[in-house]
Amino acid sequence: MTTFTETRIKIPMFSPSRVWTIATGTMTQLVRMKTFYFLLVFAVLVAAIGNIDIKSASSVSQLETIKKVSFGTMDIFAWLYAIVATALLIPRDLEDRTLYTILSKPVRRIEYLIGKLLGVLVLIAASLALMFTLCLLMLAYKQSGFIADEIKMLQAAPNVTTAEIEEQVKLIQRQGVRPELAVAALASFLKSSVVAVMTILISTFASSSLFTIITSIFFFLIGHAHGMMTDFWLHKTEGNLIIRMLTKVFKLLIPDFQLFSFSEGIVIGAEVVPRVVWSMGFLTGGYLFVFLLISLMIFLYKEF
Repeated sequence: MTTFTETRIKIPMFSPSRVWTIATGTMTQLVRMKTFYFLLVFAVLVAAIGNIDIKSASSVSQLETIKKVSFGTMDIFAWLYAIVATALLIPRDLEDRTLYTILSKPVRRIEYLIGKLLGVLVLIAASLALMFTLCLLMLAYKQSGFIADEIKMLQAAPNVTTAEIEEQVKLIQRQGVRPELAVAALASFLKSSVVAVMTILISTFASSSLFTIITSIFFFLIGHAHGMMTDFWLHKTEGNLIIRMLTKVFKLLIPDFQLFSFSEGIVIGAEVVPRVVWSMGFLTGGYLFVFLLISLMIFLYKEF
């Protein structure tokens, strides 16, 4: 008598390789959708700002203007890309019926969500790195030119000491290329990461990409008025217990995006406070975990 042994392939509960496969597929999908055209706009903008020579402004103020415009534009492009790119993913997979194919295979729904989010975050990081590099190149070019002009002008002036020349050069360098500027770019990445996971959450129950985009932008704008709105409610209601509880729920559900504005001081030359950077990193990780968990709870009850 022959005994047949049934061999079953054990499928792991969670597989990083499956997550990475979905992430790479997401990156390919977004690249094919030509979502990187905004980088050309950024390059043109940085070149235009860098080539504007304001005679009445000092070299220090011109470098500060270049940084403010460049990093402000980087921040806008990053969070806007996080919303638009993420909002297109799940509805597009539903429309193309790709989602049905993926979930019919041994792929957990949490792996699908993490893979989609990871793919978006990798592209955001790559975009920010490229924009940051373009910004540094322009700053280095303008900084070297300003330093050369400043030295030439001061050397031609009477009664100017070497120490005074060195002091002016240091002032220009303080507003030029600094390693601390990388922390400002990191702040934009942390903010866009929270925006992306918030958009993932909305897209799990939204009816269309347009609705997801509009709702995400709406919540993003509310997040920027976080402190002002809560202070107004508490002041008008004189600290009512119910309002205080609702305010706490509001603070938990809608991120306070103003917290990421610590990068503004770094851009104009302030020192980096490591404690603030670490706390913002942990806060971002907390939002990613909580929003992904809520997204999974909603996603599990959807029939595909």
